[in-house]
Amino acid sequence: MSRIGNIPVLIPNNVFVKKQNKIIYINGPLGELSQKIIGDIKIKIKTKYIILKKKYNDKKNRALHGLYRMLIFNMIKGVLNGFKKKLELIGIGFKANKNGQILDLNIGYSHNIMIKLPKEIILEVKMEKNKNPNIILKSYDKQLLGIVAAKIRSLRKPEPYKGKGIRYINEYVRKKIGKSAK
Repeated sequence: MSRIGNIPVLIPNNVFVKKQNKIIYINGPLGELSQKIIGDIKIKIKTKYIILKKKYNDKKNRALHGLYRMLIFNMIKGVLNGFKKKLELIGIGFKANKNGQILDLNIGYSHNIMIKLPKEIILEVKMEKNKNPNIILKSYDKQLLGIVAAKIRSLRKPEPYKGKGIRYINEYVRKKIGKSAK
């Protein structure tokens, strides 16, 4: 039984929701998002909230019921407030530069890595003296933001001996003891 799927999703005043066929469109001050609904999930749009009902109580529809409720909730939250991910570059000589929508990373390879970000992502780079460089990604699309942040992190994952690499802010990296400790 999906407890999350039974909770109605509130619609704020400046967010507009429209359903057409099996696609739900959500429009807000920061942008517009859409999501295709598969399975036997019915969506009822009232004036102040959205209710999701499942037609059958099988395992697949129970899972989709809670999933689509949270996707719609995150879409509304995204077009209203937006989401933010912060990454930190830890290592000697690691640098990040912003050039429009292109992120230029110097992370210990023989060449710089350049990543072109989608137009939905807002990029900020903070480089302060005696502090690690920070990359701040902002977007109204939570799924896209997570994919881009994971792609950047995968370029140089934190290694377990010294902890060097790209990590999320406040991410805990478990360090291993080196060779000398017996």
